[in-house]
Amino acid sequence: MDSLIVVINALPAIAAGGVVTVGTVAVSLALGFVLGTPLAVCQVYGCAAARRLAEIYVWFFRGVPILVLLFLFYGLFIALNLPAAPFLICSVTLGMTSTAYQSQIYRGAIQSLPKGQLNAARALGMGDKTAVACIILPQALRLSIPGFANEFSILLKDSAICFVLGAQDIMARAGFVAARTHEHLALYAAAGLLYFALTHIVVKLLLRLERHFRIPDYAVEGGGRS
Repeated sequence: MDSLIVVINALPAIAAGGVVTVGTVAVSLALGFVLGTPLAVCQVYGCAAARRLAEIYVWFFRGVPILVLLFLFYGLFIALNLPAAPFLICSVTLGMTSTAYQSQIYRGAIQSLPKGQLNAARALGMGDKTAVACIILPQALRLSIPGFANEFSILLKDSAICFVLGAQDIMARAGFVAARTHEHLALYAAAGLLYFALTHIVVKLLLRLERHFRIPDYAVEGGGRS
């Protein structure tokens, strides 16, 4: 009963941390989308040098643990005399990492499309850039929604590590209350349920979005991190 009372009293503070968590994940996903889409196009249609640079970027951010990247970006921000706000550093770090993973989602979707579409666009006098922007990408992005939903759920869970830089997210606030009340099990269980609820709600919304934009009689396998 005492544990339940502690959790109930701590819920407003932990929920406020949820705003920080959702904000961090939203900014990271947006950054990953803005950078990951052209990176995917570059990997499929770019020149050899551009494809190689994209591969190196993906290799680095998929190969280095997020905790290490957080400390690397923190040191970089300090060295460059940039604002070392935890929210900013965490959003940039997670966003750069998500860029690598999202680029692979979009690359797979692009490559799953019939190759004849680009040739048909060329035959109609359409330039490659216009064809990719107006024909290839709209289809690829629709096919990428399941992988994007998977990326969201993974990124949300990865964001729990951001408390190491002082971000006032769910984990940081739950840990702060737990240190004062010694109700670690109950409070971290509450934090876990909040993460689960956020994941469930957003993934359900993305599934509805997927059904709405689904291309009839067409599907693409995979997506997300591996």
